Amino acid sequence: MDFHHLSLPGIGTKYELETDDGDIISVVYMQNGKVQMYTCSGARTGCSSAELTAMEARRLGNVLTGAIIEAEQEGVEIAFSALADLRISVHTYIIGKSLSGKSIGEMDIRSKTGVTVLAVSREGENTVNPRPSFIFEAGDAVVVIGEADQIKRFEKDILG
Repeated sequence: MDFHHLSLPGIGTKYELETDDGDIISVVYMQNGKVQMYTCSGARTGCSSAELTAMEARRLGNVLTGAIIEAEQEGVEIAFSALADLRISVHTYIIGKSLSGKSIGEMDIRSKTGVTVLAVSREGENTVNPRPSFIFEAGDAVVVIGEADQIKRFEKDILG
């Protein structure tokens, strides 16, 4: 396996991996925020490419690392072997109409489930560490963190 990167002035940065079988995978992070991916077979029988948004590239990255991906909801479990095998889940959800108009504090999310709301994304604006007075709107993307059983309690007791 050979891996290297190359600065492309005025374009971005190219990362290239040649697999043990001779296949080449190139990823170019463009200065405009897009990501281009190229694959060429070791037999050089053909190459293909795809242009991805930053979000699509992150999702593909999650797939390649083995994280669980769902259509509009995704989650990752992080294990800390140095901390007695502590496992923490970070999960995203889309807020439905039933929670629209309700605040984090009103729903008492942390006390009821143990989950902490890390961030909320609304129409491209992110609120990190929202206050208990933060009021959800339908369509908000929310990022929560907790242990697996806390996440399940959040899904059951808060999201319904």
